[in-house]
Amino acid sequence: MSVVGAGISLQMLTSCGDSSISGQNSPADSLATSGSDQLADQLPDQIAELPSDLQLVQRFPQVLVPGNLRLPISLAFSSGIISASSDFKFPKMLSAKVVDLSTDKVIIENTSATLYGAEISLPYYPFQVTIESPGNYSLIVSGGPPEGTAFSVLERALVLVPGVGDLLPGFDTPTFGDHRQVEPICTRQPEPCPFHKLTLNEALQLGVPVAYLVGTPAHCSTGTCAPALSGLIDVASRIVGRAVFVHAEVYSDEAATVIAPAVQALNLSFEPVLFIADKNGKVFKRLDAVFDALEISDALASVGIS
Repeated sequence: MSVVGAGISLQMLTSCGDSSISGQNSPADSLATSGSDQLADQLPDQIAELPSDLQLVQRFPQVLVPGNLRLPISLAFSSGIISASSDFKFPKMLSAKVVDLSTDKVIIENTSATLYGAEISLPYYPFQVTIESPGNYSLIVSGGPPEGTAFSVLERALVLVPGVGDLLPGFDTPTFGDHRQVEPICTRQPEPCPFHKLTLNEALQLGVPVAYLVGTPAHCSTGTCAPALSGLIDVASRIVGRAVFVHAEVYSDEAATVIAPAVQALNLSFEPVLFIADKNGKVFKRLDAVFDALEISDALASVGIS
């Protein structure tokens, strides 16, 4: 596995080490459920006790810093992530608590996450919690594995990836007019996405919100880049003129052997990642690893773009 994607921990909660989940690159054809009001009425609101052999899969990289954290998880059995086309009845919502592993104390008594993933056929629950201190923690889902899924919160100085509140660094990303030695500039099929008309530098100078996606649809190590880009295209088509969208590939060559400068400029070790910056270029939302059109829309709506 290349360095890109290695930073996202798709590990089985109950395993001893970091185990990649089989089948993560083969999303199901359809999912009748999603977050918010698109959930099917026949799904249970919550499940008092999840199946005893259920495992949790982290869908986020270990580059968390103090503040508001997004902790998306998927559900899995030993055979792999539970697909959207399975007979499993995903609950509309999961509840959880957060434990400080250094003290075994519960620091967040109750938090919940709604089911998302219809647009990308990858069911997931994006928990949102606020943790102010670096340390080691566990997200323990009600009715799920008792040990929860462990994660670390790092000192801000140790994480070089721009986060919420940081200025999004400008960069001359490849465009249709100047590929800047990145071939191809977009691996989306059957044709490139429309987000290569302006460089990121040019977009940041327009004085409007900017959505900047770094990911490679053709070579994504997590199988989520292509659906993430499709979701972004869908959202962009509905808010024309109110935000600018830019996409950059992860690799500079078609064989996916050379890391692209856009990745190096952000010190990324995972993909995909979507930075949403306000009109002043300050990041107000960062979505890592897995996200759909609905969650993108929710993020933009939080700053009045809908």
